[in-house]
Amino acid sequence: MMAATGVSRTVVREAVACLRADGLVLVRQGVGAFVAQHARRPFRIEVDELDSLREALEIMELRTGVEIEAAGLAAERGQAAQVGKIAAAYDGIERAIARGESAVDEDFSFHCSIADATANAKFKRFLEYLGRFIIPRQSIRKSLPRIEDQRAYLKRIQREHLEILDSIRAGAPTAARAAMRRHLVNSRKRYQKLVGEVGDAPTAVEPA
Repeated sequence: MMAATGVSRTVVREAVACLRADGLVLVRQGVGAFVAQHARRPFRIEVDELDSLREALEIMELRTGVEIEAAGLAAERGQAAQVGKIAAAYDGIERAIARGESAVDEDFSFHCSIADATANAKFKRFLEYLGRFIIPRQSIRKSLPRIEDQRAYLKRIQREHLEILDSIRAGAPTAARAAMRRHLVNSRKRYQKLVGEVGDAPTAVEPA
């Protein structure tokens, strides 16, 4: 393979390791690498798939299924320091809104901090994986050109965030799940409304 491709042993070794991780190749010590007979197809989301409202909404629905349970587990298991990080992320959104910003990074941090409080690292890893595709929605600046309107729009989202935060603080899993469900369902509705106003092709990547 090195001679055929003109690459080093290290490159070949790393390529085989990637194929092995994807379940496409089996490695037998002292024998070699073999194509798996029943190779499992790795789960991936390609960025060029997110080119329509339908596809974007599918990602939003997938995220909803994960984050509702994450909110409940965070309410059940979240330690004081972890809940403090959720609150700090909420405050970060507030400051960004006050500065007239869209609070994209701060919003994503809020949702990641909830995932972190589940005490199950898989939730945060999955959300970070989706981070590259996190709920694509039309830029509010396009449909809400006035900064006052943008701020009012984001304040509505913050009210939903506060319901989630308060439920987690109270250690109320059922209420936390319900608050997260309302927030993400409302986010899908807001996205559909904005797309109806400015078109179907996502032009910005902003979390809910």
